[in-house]
Amino acid sequence: MKTIKGPAIFLAQFMGDEAPFNSLDSISKWVSDLGYIGIQIPTWERRLINLEEAAMSKDYCDELKGKIAEHGLQITELSTHLQGQLVAVHPAYNEMFDAFAPTELHGKPDERKKWAINQLRLAAKASQNLGLKSHASFSGALAWPYVYPWPQRPAGLVETAFDELAKRWTPILNEFDECGVDLCYEIHPGEDLHDGVTYEMFLERVNNHPRACLLYDPSHFILQGLDYIEYIDHYHERIRACHIKDAEFNPDGRQGVYGGYQSWGNRAGRFRSLGDGQVDFKKVFSKLSQYGLDLWAVLEWECCIKSPQQGAEEGARFIADHIINVTEKTFDDFAGGDVDQSMVNKALGL
Repeated sequence: MKTIKGPAIFLAQFMGDEAPFNSLDSISKWVSDLGYIGIQIPTWERRLINLEEAAMSKDYCDELKGKIAEHGLQITELSTHLQGQLVAVHPAYNEMFDAFAPTELHGKPDERKKWAINQLRLAAKASQNLGLKSHASFSGALAWPYVYPWPQRPAGLVETAFDELAKRWTPILNEFDECGVDLCYEIHPGEDLHDGVTYEMFLERVNNHPRACLLYDPSHFILQGLDYIEYIDHYHERIRACHIKDAEFNPDGRQGVYGGYQSWGNRAGRFRSLGDGQVDFKKVFSKLSQYGLDLWAVLEWECCIKSPQQGAEEGARFIADHIINVTEKTFDDFAGGDVDQSMVNKALGL
């Protein structure tokens, strides 16, 4: 078994135009002062990282790590959630997802896709240059508008969508393999990979690619009514990253899983700060530790009620209190002894 590392924090939701949230140096000091020892960096945020330069220059990466280390921090993973989303976009979402790409690519879905794929390739090389083992991203979605269809889906629609998704991702996965980095898909509603079954459908089409791994986030399973503990039993061999995020699901006589088109604060299912939702994190940390997973426990804040500052402050303590220092002993070691084969045989009547 291995002790999970942390606490760490995903910086994406905290960046802003005012200090301490507007530069790498100031936000690093802020999270370090809160008790974090790791940061997950969104690669689209140029105030934190120049992805192109990180992919080309080991010296740049060494300098970046040095700046972060001055605050007692390490980089846990890089993230390309926004770029990964753009690898596969159904036309119904083209205009909304244009915001994830440079302005000059707006209204040009084919060019936007090529840009996104190149971003993933840069991220693979940058992760290698930074000495990272895992990378966090989204799969994108071609079939999501048909997740609960009426009328029924045409025969072959889902199969064709997943064939195409695998076709787009396989060269990217190969790039990550060459760089020695696991590509961890965050399983998430809105993505074609949104539960265990869809992940398996994708994994089959990429020939069980060794780099097609998982980012575990129990909050997305609470909102689907999926057993987030048993999920670890099924997929622990592929889990190489995790987000520690809470959620609650409170259906009533007026709305359920689909949320009635309501805002986050008014949905039956909504994200909460750590400890304010329904995720049993004692079971989560126990199960992850039981399987000896080599992970960073990374806070992702998306609470619909509590401020990000309070969520981050409380989250560092929450994660630190839940990390299990795994044992190297069994409780009855004191009663053990050397193997005596003759005694064993005698005990068995052999």
